Parts: sequence; structure tokens; C-alpha cells
Amino acid sequence: MVFGFRLPGCVILGLALMISSPVFAQVNSGFTSQDIFELEYVSDAKISPDGSRIVYVRSGYDVMTDGNRRSLWMHDLSSGNQYPLHADQHSYSKPVWSENGKKLAFVSNRDGRNQLYVHWLEQDKIAVITQVEKGISDISWSPDGNWLAFTMEVPAGPTDFAKSVKMPKKPKGANWADAPIIIEKARYQADGQGMLEPAYRHVFVVPVTGGSARQVTEGDYQHRGPLAWRPDGQALVFSANRSKDWEYQGSEANLYQISLHSSELNQLTDAAGAEYNPQFSGDGKQLAYLSRTDARVPYQNTRLALMNLNNRKTRQISDKLDRSVGHYGWHNNASLVIQYDDHGKRKLAKIDLDGKVQALTDTLSGTTLGRPYISGSFSVARNGAIAYTHGNSQRPADLGYWFKGTTRQLTDLNQDLLEHKQLGQVHEIEYASSFDGETIQGWYITPPDFDPEQKYPLLLEIHGGPHLAYGPHFSAELQRYAAEGYVVFYANHRGSSSYGERFAMLLDGKYSSKEDFADHNSGVDAMIARGFIDEQNLFIAGGSAGGIASAYAIGLTDRFNAAAITKPVINWVSKVLTADSYLGQIRNQFPGMPWEHLEHYWQRSPLSLVGNVVTPSLIMTGEADRRTPISESEQFYQALKLKKVDAALVRVPGSPHGIAGKPSRMIAKIEHTLAWFARYRNED
Repeated sequence: MVFGFRLPGCVILGLALMISSPVFAQVNSGFTSQDIFELEYVSDAKISPDGSRIVYVRSGYDVMTDGNRRSLWMHDLSSGNQYPLHADQHSYSKPVWSENGKKLAFVSNRDGRNQLYVHWLEQDKIAVITQVEKGISDISWSPDGNWLAFTMEVPAGPTDFAKSVKMPKKPKGANWADAPIIIEKARYQADGQGMLEPAYRHVFVVPVTGGSARQVTEGDYQHRGPLAWRPDGQALVFSANRSKDWEYQGSEANLYQISLHSSELNQLTDAAGAEYNPQFSGDGKQLAYLSRTDARVPYQNTRLALMNLNNRKTRQISDKLDRSVGHYGWHNNASLVIQYDDHGKRKLAKIDLDGKVQALTDTLSGTTLGRPYISGSFSVARNGAIAYTHGNSQRPADLGYWFKGTTRQLTDLNQDLLEHKQLGQVHEIEYASSFDGETIQGWYITPPDFDPEQKYPLLLEIHGGPHLAYGPHFSAELQRYAAEGYVVFYANHRGSSSYGERFAMLLDGKYSSKEDFADHNSGVDAMIARGFIDEQNLFIAGGSAGGIASAYAIGLTDRFNAAAITKPVINWVSKVLTADSYLGQIRNQFPGMPWEHLEHYWQRSPLSLVGNVVTPSLIMTGEADRRTPISESEQFYQALKLKKVDAALVRVPGSPHGIAGKPSRMIAKIEHTLAWFARYRNED
């Protein structure tokens, strides 16, 4: 172990070649739950402005603390040397290069709580430059490297009502109950954070030599990054909704520019919808940004726009691309590098100012270890070189590098763990939905030592969102199921992203419905037609939107031996009136308020079909889930018990919606599912 991490795979391989003793021979074995603790992946790969070095976050798990372990590593592109920059018992994240590449800012808890640090690389000296109470986000260097900007929440303080409450003075030494919590804001809770302290996010600047962070924005508004320094270093551009009704306008935001000397605030955009993530071109003549309209729809493409700073005229340049631009960076003054999702993969491409797209690679992947979601990120240097997270169906993210049409994989973090493991192989499948003939893309994982002449149980796994997508990416959860002998099938049903607006909007007003059920059910039929599926052993599972779809499906069919339903919505009326997402979800997903459209909400609710359910069901949800509160799962569990359908409710203490956020919880989710399915697996 090196600083709490395994040695790189190339080092392990070299050592193995020098050792001839059979004591060191490794025997092929299947992927186990214990192996999850040993997985590592690259994230937040940041290439230096001159393209000579890459710093990245190396992430893994700590089996003793059941938490994440993050360190900073450096790769020198000229020598090929790779070494730990900061790798110890502390956590490191959010690395950002200065413009001259001589300094690196990052966030760490090395002094007890997360603060902003700067590493002077030539001198190899480190200093903490903030002493703040709240979390730091959106770090950005000034062009001259003398200042750092960031965003941070500022507590709003007690409301007038809270101030007016007069309680008697507590006697010295008295032990009273905790004070009541007063809630007056529309957005008062958030999954993973619980009840929110009323606060407003503001922009701050701090000198790189340390000192007091200065708040540069004012008002009871949320000012959000990423932040862009004007090329002269005299102003910052950010995104905000500064209308008095901003709490109810989640789809609205404009770009603003604030002078750091006069505090003069200028609004740069005023289009209906949201404009955000500004970036100046190298020559300072153009400002790029991302935009979305204010349409009341559950899905729309995010577009890349340009503003000519001479006349403030704006235009969209990604309209010809029927995909969302997820992130971008300037390549030169005439083109940009973008990432977008397409048919289950994340792609890198160049786009010129006329909207012409040139594909570079489709191997961005591997930063979500649990299920095979599309994931990955990149950064671009001034010379056009790109650092990115490179992954595939057999490996989580490694460090990838693209330059002048050539791609290279620079790390092999899991070679020592996975090289001797027998993993399930991922295969693509395409079929027509029985509902309307819509083409559906999917994948299936075959167990190790797969024999097409044998029959295997099938596990249908449905993704969340629903406007997300699976793809041919590494998945610890699905590899575990395959290791236990299941063929694991997953598909991007209608509503999934990465297929354009039309396909995503096929689920508008129909989530969940017979339409998306048909997409999944037809996939099961297509798998059976392959000849190696045991029709007497069919199982269904899914989380979040996938949990909703699973619960809805077993109200429409009894073909599955058992179901594993994770963090579902069961009753849309109770969900939207208790969960943290109600403000945007009611506006964009439903025709109106639940008391005005009760029948529509009821039709979309799995509870409306519970009278048909005979499928034994495992229901698993975090007790701290505020996205799909555990009261949803309790409704389904109690309904099934009233029907005397075999059911088990698994409550995960302390867990928010991201139930697999801790490795032991991911393992618990897997092993409870396997145990439940084994109970109903037909071995005849």
C-alpha cells in the first residue's frame, strides 16, 4: 500500500514478472462484494494550461471507516512519471491550475475541516488560504494568479417570525428539549443534507497569499458558478436569478458581471430560461455559456451559446446536435471541445463556431462504480491536449489523454485487483418495443464461464432518472449479480437520455406507464429468444425511477419470480408533497397541482395497481431519503402485507437517496437483493 492506496497496476505487474515462486501465483476467481472495497477510479482530471502535466483525483474506499478516500496524483507527460502529490489520511478534491501552471488550488480537510489550499509547485510549499465555516465551490483563478474566487453559502439569519417568538429564560443547568425548528422557505430540505439552514450562495475572492475572503455579491439570492474571470482580471461573471420570486423559478437564471473594484453589477443575458457556466475565449472577444429554455417539460437539450462581447449579440452554436452539451472548454478562439451523451456512451468532440461537430473519442466513462450509468469528465489545455476519465465495461475510470487524434490510457489502477478476476462480459442488444415498434437499445452481462447451451436466470435491472441512461460501463453491482450466475439485462427505455429530445419526451406525462413497461417487457422477450434464458427464473430490480418502474411492472404482470424495489415512488400525490424535488417536479412533469389533477397522479402511481400484485417484493430505502421518502416504501409494504403478498421492507439507517454512497451500503443493497432472489429461484 502507498499512502492508503494500492501500487499502480504497472508496478504490480513488474514485480510479478520478477517473482518466480508459485506462492505468488494468482488464481482466477469471481467478483465478490469484498472486492468493492478495493476498487479505485480517476476523477476530476485537470491538465495544466500548457499541456505538460495532469493532476487528478484518485478515489477509492476505506474499509475501516466505510468512507471515500481521495488523494491528488500527478502525471508528467514528457517523462511518463506518475507520483502522489497529496496522498495521506486526509481527503483532497477540486484541483484547479493557475494560468501559468505554477500553482495548484484544491480543497482539503487536512486542518480539520474543508478549506481552500494552494500548492506552489516549484517551491513545493503548501498554504491554507481560507478559514471559512461553509463548503467552498466553483474555485477559479484570476488571470494573473494573484487571486482566487469561489462561491459559498452565507446564513440568512433568523426571520422576523423567529425573532418574535418569546421563550422564557432557561434556568442555569436546566436540561430542556431541543428548540423547535421554524421553516418558512419554499426550499427547506435537500436529500443528503436534511433540513436546510436558510442561506444564500455568494461569490467571494481571496488573495492567493491568504487573508480574509471578501464577499463581492449581495442580496437574498443564489449566485452560482462556475465563475469566469474577465481577461483583464477586473470582473467576474456568474449565473443567478435575482428576481424576488426566484424560489419558484428553478428554470430561470441569467449571466451577471460584477466589478471587483466598484461592485457595479451588470446583467449580460435576459433570455427566458437559464444561462450558466460562462467561459471567455482566449482572445477575450467572446463569452461561451450553456443555456436551457423555460419550457415546462421534463427534458430538453442543453445548448452551447456564444456572446460577441463587442455588441452583446448571442447565438446558439449546438442547435444541429440533437444532444445535450454537458460540459465544454475552449480549444482555441475558433473552436471548443464539448462532451455529450450518445446511445449510452459519453463522447468528446470539437465544435467550431458554425456548429460543425468532429468526434474525438467515446471512451469517457467509469466514475460511477455502482450501476452502469454514463459518466466521465475532461479538461483541455491551450495546445488542444485533453485529459479525461477513460473507462469501459471491464474497468472503472483510468486517466485518459487525447492529443492530435491519438488517445492513450495513462493509468491502470485496477489491474492488480481485476486482472485475475473472471468478470461478466457485456453484450449489446437492440429490439423493437411491443407498444409501438420503437427501437430500444440495451445490454446484457453474461456470467463468467458462460455457456450459450445452458439456461440462466435473467435479472432485469432498470435505471433511474428516468432521463438518465445506462451503457457499456463498469458496474460493481451488476458484476456481482453476474458472478452469482444471473444474466443481467438492462435497457435505455423511452425517456432515457443520449437519444435526443424526441426519444426522451416519449415519456412526457407517462412516467410510469404501459409504454415504458412494454420497452422492458419486450427486452425480456428478446433475451428469452436468444435461447439461454430460463423462463422459469425471471427477476426484476431497479432504483429510484427504476424502483418506480419495477413496482409499476409487477402491477401489470406476474411473470417475474420476485422483485427488488429500491427507493421507489409509490404514490405521486404524497411524493410531490413530501420530497425535496417538489418545486421543479410538479412544474415540469405534471399537468398541474395534485389537487387539480388527482386522476393523472393516481394513474402514474404504482399504488393504483397494487391490487394486481402477486410478485414477492423486497423494498429497500434509506431512512434519510428526502428524494423518495421512506414513507413511499412503507405505503407499498403495508399494502402488500394487507394483500398477504410476501414482502420485506429493508430500512437503511442514515442513508439518503444515494443508497450506495458508502461501500457497505452498496454491498448491503446487492446482498439483500441476491438473498431475496435466491429465495424464489426455481432450481428444478
